[in-house]
Amino acid sequence: MKSVIPVQLPQQSYEVVIAPDSLAQVGQWLQPLKLGKKVLVVSNPMIFRRYGESVLTSLTAAGFQVSSCLLPPGERYKTLSSIQKIYDVALTERLERSSTILALGGGVVGDMAGFAAATWLRGIRFVQVPTSLLAMVDASIGGKTGVNHPQGKNLIGAFHQPRLVLIDPQVLTTLPAREFRAGMAEVIKYGVIRDAVLFDALEAAKRLDQQRYVPIELLQEILTRSCQAKADVVSQDEKEAGLRAILNYGHTIGHAVESLTGYRRVNHGEAVAIGMVAAGQIAVALQMWDQTSADRQTQLIQKAGLPIQIPSGLDSEAMIVALQSDKKVLDGRVRFILPTQIGQVEITDQVDAALLRAVLPSMMDT
Repeated sequence: MKSVIPVQLPQQSYEVVIAPDSLAQVGQWLQPLKLGKKVLVVSNPMIFRRYGESVLTSLTAAGFQVSSCLLPPGERYKTLSSIQKIYDVALTERLERSSTILALGGGVVGDMAGFAAATWLRGIRFVQVPTSLLAMVDASIGGKTGVNHPQGKNLIGAFHQPRLVLIDPQVLTTLPAREFRAGMAEVIKYGVIRDAVLFDALEAAKRLDQQRYVPIELLQEILTRSCQAKADVVSQDEKEAGLRAILNYGHTIGHAVESLTGYRRVNHGEAVAIGMVAAGQIAVALQMWDQTSADRQTQLIQKAGLPIQIPSGLDSEAMIVALQSDKKVLDGRVRFILPTQIGQVEITDQVDAALLRAVLPSMMDT
């Protein structure tokens, strides 16, 4: 079953295509886009060993001149040093303004490949072929690209929209269970911020912690509804002037957790899960949300096999300091996205340090 979701933008609209077995036909999908001849595939060694030959063969058969750049896996390598490696290959292969960088991998690969595409020759074409659930439903859509600074996540970046997002659900059968769970955090996020129907469907599922326990019909619904939610928001607010900030639900505390643990102890989805629980408790403390709904969210996060406690070794004061480096800070105040009901959230800067000191200790894993 194929789904095509348009992302309507003033400058450059594009499509998110969800189609089984599409990865092996990536060259055919790129042909109608009138791209230049040269395509640089950016991936990591593990993903490339599994899918690289198929992608390169398809691109070559479609008439493209193909090269590749492999980067180490992991959030801690999402740095300017890795971007320099992409630039070096781009220079060696003489990529031109008509050339394309194709991201084959998860969110880390997509962020780096997209940032390289945004900045090489002041911007060249870009295609996303995500291979993780998290990248499929979130990171590959919307044009956010970037790398981390030692003091904070995604502080260096640019908006650079892809020409196509091509999602092949079949690749999820080989995704490690932990990575599948990480993606489920973003799926749950969409249910809380925008799609109560999706939230209810997730609640009704028997298991969400491994892909093999998720029926194909539910997986298709998860992908389609999540991508549609992201596309709807991005179409209304491409560069996060207002509405798009709701996509950061769970990310405020989550980014602090990632940064303070050196991007080693928890992955992005796990951090977002913790951040959503924290946001839920903050909303309850502010009387914006009821405890029953907060409990439903926590139970769904646990069903997906995700953590709900802040890792041991962190403390509230370190978290509060880290929050001040978040890119969502405005006029010195941290903006939080807080739920008001399942399917609806609000953006607020009324979360002060005293409230955080009251909520965060109860979430610490001692």
